[in-house]
Amino acid sequence: MIRVGIIGGAGYTAGELVRLLVNHPGAGISWIHSSSQAGLPVTDVHAGLDGDIDLRFTDTVDLEAVDVLFLCSAHGQSRAFWEEHPCPSGLKVIDLAQDFRDESEGYVYGLPEVNRERIRAARKVANPGCFATAIQLALLPLSKAGLLTSEIHVQAVTGSTGAGVKPSPTTHSSWRSGNLSTYKVLRHQHLAEIRRTLGVEPYFIPVRGDFPRGIFAVAQTACLLSRDEVYALYRDCYAEAPFTRVSDRPVDLKRVLGTNKCLLSLEVVDGQLVVTAALDNLLKGASGQAVENMNLMCGQPETAGLRLKAVAF
Repeated sequence: MIRVGIIGGAGYTAGELVRLLVNHPGAGISWIHSSSQAGLPVTDVHAGLDGDIDLRFTDTVDLEAVDVLFLCSAHGQSRAFWEEHPCPSGLKVIDLAQDFRDESEGYVYGLPEVNRERIRAARKVANPGCFATAIQLALLPLSKAGLLTSEIHVQAVTGSTGAGVKPSPTTHSSWRSGNLSTYKVLRHQHLAEIRRTLGVEPYFIPVRGDFPRGIFAVAQTACLLSRDEVYALYRDCYAEAPFTRVSDRPVDLKRVLGTNKCLLSLEVVDGQLVVTAALDNLLKGASGQAVENMNLMCGQPETAGLRLKAVAF
């Protein structure tokens, strides 16, 4: 049984991580750290876990007592954590923040569709960003085939949970409901990791959506392949990827919410390829992919604990 510790346990990604791990056949949670919620039952914060877990948040850290550590704190806090805590030699670490996505300090970039074998051998993995996951999976087959030679334009809409649990003027439900807005236009922080993986940087416009969770990304670039050739290219690229699927029909968010899937659909129109990618930002875009990485690092089946079905509507 894999013994798990979680840092930053009060946020959205930690809540999803706990939900996955309490049902994982090969893992168990030893402790969940939260300075702000120490001493309180985990279910006081993550009420949906009522009846699934009886742990309380702790403000102490025992790294010797766990095999895998998930870092779920805000961006920038992972480096600060390691400045205060020595890392045991046998501990495996999965960081959900952006601190080590440049593969510094010995971290491996944790996009399984790109680095599956490196992740298997890794001791430290940097989980990708949610936008970055969707956009890279939308364009990776073209990159591998050397076909990203023209401008790439991407627009992607994200749910409010992507901004974290701490409220702000642009995450408040009364402001987001029935509303859309752009932000960090052409300057989003996920562009750096996209460029490192694909070798090119798209023109990317992020959009705040009026829904809680999910990412819906649309990428466009010039392509001389036929529709059948593009579908064959994508299906061959993802033949061994259990969670990235190429759909014959248009994708939508409801088909992926609550799952670890990324669904792709393809259209070729007048020499332009349009790739639509949909995923759940808290699962394939965060905690689900983190568990996928844990499975790879610990010799578990990649799909262990992640055969999740979409929410029925």
